[in-house]
Amino acid sequence: MRETEVSDMVLHMQRFSWVDYVVFVFMLAISAVVGVYWGFMKKQTTQNDYLLGGRNMKVVPVAMSLVASFVSGITLLGSPTEVYMYGTQYAYIIVGIFLMSIVMTQVYLPVFHELRITSNYEYLSMRFDNRVRLFGSFLFAFTLIGWLPIVIYVPALAFNQVTGVDIHVITPIVCLVCIFYTSAGGLQAVVWTDVIQITAMFGAMVLVAIKGTFDIGGISTVWERNMNTGRIEAPNWDPNPLARHTIWNLVIGGVIYWLQANSVNQTMVQRYLALPTLQGAKCAVILFCIGISILYCFCLYCGLLIYARFYDCDPLQTKVTKAKDQLLPLLVMDVLGDIPGLPGVFVAGIFSAALSSLSTSLNSMSAVVLEDFYKPFFRRQLSDRQANWLMRGVVVILGTLCVGLVFIVEKMGTILQLTMTLEAMTMGPQLGVFSMGILMPWVDATGALVGGISGLGTMAWWCLTAQMAIARGHIVHPHKELVISGCHYNYTLVETTSVAPELIEAVNPVLRVSYMWYTLVGAIVTMCVGAAVSRVNRVRGKPHLPPSPQLLAPQLRGLYKEPPHPTDEPYIRAYGHNNESCQINSTSISMKPISECEEIS
Repeated sequence: MRETEVSDMVLHMQRFSWVDYVVFVFMLAISAVVGVYWGFMKKQTTQNDYLLGGRNMKVVPVAMSLVASFVSGITLLGSPTEVYMYGTQYAYIIVGIFLMSIVMTQVYLPVFHELRITSNYEYLSMRFDNRVRLFGSFLFAFTLIGWLPIVIYVPALAFNQVTGVDIHVITPIVCLVCIFYTSAGGLQAVVWTDVIQITAMFGAMVLVAIKGTFDIGGISTVWERNMNTGRIEAPNWDPNPLARHTIWNLVIGGVIYWLQANSVNQTMVQRYLALPTLQGAKCAVILFCIGISILYCFCLYCGLLIYARFYDCDPLQTKVTKAKDQLLPLLVMDVLGDIPGLPGVFVAGIFSAALSSLSTSLNSMSAVVLEDFYKPFFRRQLSDRQANWLMRGVVVILGTLCVGLVFIVEKMGTILQLTMTLEAMTMGPQLGVFSMGILMPWVDATGALVGGISGLGTMAWWCLTAQMAIARGHIVHPHKELVISGCHYNYTLVETTSVAPELIEAVNPVLRVSYMWYTLVGAIVTMCVGAAVSRVNRVRGKPHLPPSPQLLAPQLRGLYKEPPHPTDEPYIRAYGHNNESCQINSTSISMKPISECEEIS
């Protein structure tokens, strides 16, 4: 037999029938219909309707939407791969998810919800100034543009694995549907399509888990094969920060990671702000944590299934799969391929994850462009019609850009790791800036901006340098045992080049620190530098009056009084002038020096 038998094996796995295509197209059609309904029958006439659903959304649909948009195809395909390669240690991050919900509902969410803002970066101008607001908005835009092409590309890989259809054929079609319903229907369309899509996601993972378990021989077989190779793991209590996954970095680092992703990220906060009451928003947080944890458990179990099925014939080494993220689709075609329609349900679920993440991000970016890039810097007030055209234009332009960037993503072999690194660069500084505003009343605008820039610079050096070391093979994380002795087809084993141990040892230990600590370190650097700069400013005599209590965490509000009015004597003594143009309302920014007030007026 020849090496072409590997190709025959790949073709054997590509059993996508016409029924599967019908199921997949039906999913896209439902999303388009929802866009038509909310865009043309239930017209979104105002900015509040388009971006926040009139602030009258229901808790359960919003919670389902939050789960759907947070779980991208990267999560659905990457989590099983994590278990297949490294074991179940990552599962303990679920503890960090629930701890995050406590901090978020008690500290961050009350501040944003009570201010009734549209973009959470508005908070930064209220608490600090427009410079800090612009800094936070740029971090968000930078991360989003780097992340969205990956969100589109990864499920396209899955589609290619089960159908053989080129990724550049399917991605424009799917993205056009997403751009249509997002631009037409606004947040209402996004939320209700998410509800449909999360149902498809759960259905797909449940089908794979149940059918795959029966085919392999039951849960006992899955458990035994994974236990024998150490994939089912007890908590790793190693305090070494260089260890890739331990209970410490998964819980402590996980709390901080999820806090940034859920508490100060516009794509998530915007849905919480669409709920009419704070109590409803807190309920949505709890439901989100429950939903995301259940979905994670299914994803991680599917990783155990993949190993139990291919325990003696690793498809990565034999090149049956082109990439690690195609392992789950391979399992799906192996266990569901003989039943018409079920592979279509799975692929629809994977693309549903991508569509929900893409639509939410596009809608959030339109809010940021309008609220943070236009309104603070342009005097001209837009009518509702003009604002709607601007927001829809942002959705179309950004969506088209992401489709184009997929061509670049395909050519960059380490793009998945690189994108996660770029994301880590911005997450810590962003959380640090918001935390200084909410938890540290003595930090001023200059301190917050310098702290944010310092955190970004520090994490850029750390993350990019570590990424280069990984790409060169100087940082290696050993994976679990993978065997090919049981393969029943011919293959050519690709030889891997090993790196000399002395080169690995020579890498700076700082670069070998687990990526789970990145967000925490970025936030700490940002907050420490911000506090230090603010202290220096006070020593130099630069006045700083405490911010409005509404801008602080509820636990701190009793410790600080309302700041003086610009006509009050303390204000005049501090700033040397009385300027009515600096008057602020109950959700106002902290007092500004007279020079800044004159510029604003």
